[in-house]
Amino acid sequence: MIIGATSLMAEHCARIWVKDSPVDLTLVGRSTQKLEQVAEDLKVRSPHSNFNILQTDFIDPIAIRALIDKFFEIGTVDIVLIAHGSLPDQNACQDNLVDCHRELLVNGVSPVLFAEACAFHMQQSDYGRLVVIGSVAGDRGRKSNYIYGAAKGLVTRYVQGLQHRLADTNVKVTLVKPGPTDTPMTAHLKSKNQKLASVQDVAKLIVDAVDRGESTVYAPRKWGLIMMIIRHLPTIVFNKMNI
Repeated sequence: MIIGATSLMAEHCARIWVKDSPVDLTLVGRSTQKLEQVAEDLKVRSPHSNFNILQTDFIDPIAIRALIDKFFEIGTVDIVLIAHGSLPDQNACQDNLVDCHRELLVNGVSPVLFAEACAFHMQQSDYGRLVVIGSVAGDRGRKSNYIYGAAKGLVTRYVQGLQHRLADTNVKVTLVKPGPTDTPMTAHLKSKNQKLASVQDVAKLIVDAVDRGESTVYAPRKWGLIMMIIRHLPTIVFNKMNI
């Protein structure tokens, strides 16, 4: 299952998964039309795979629980990828609490609710791989994107706790922390000549990390070193940086 299947990063992960052998893949999103477009593209790439689409509300905890419960009733689930999110305008979130509230829900609370619903079933069956896409922005709050970073910081702490909870089980949980990646979500960064990672390369890193059962993967991997430095910068130095 891919939750947030219309995101470009998720779509490229799906293309890798269907490349070598047929799969049963359920695509979850908010727009049935967009989900159908993704499913049609994947069907061309893998005619013998089985694709299902599910439309749901990404904020309502009752709807999330009902969808996940129904999905796990079907049978054994190998992988769940939680990939949805948005990149908000920091200034807009500062000025408008409605925007701020929405972005915290979409980028932080919603992925956690989906993951918690999935973890319940995976722990019961003692099987499965749960993959949650966070962000390098969650490693340290910065003035340029601290609302988004706060939401992704929530995801990071949640996944760490979930990994601790499931450490003695056969359920593997992977947290993915992408750096800026060339997707529609970051189009405004590209227009500012900021260097962005290829979405194809990031998707491959995600799939490879899931195969190896890694707990945390930075994508590209250089961001692990970059964020380690940023996390450990003294406050007096960090506060002088325009980042």
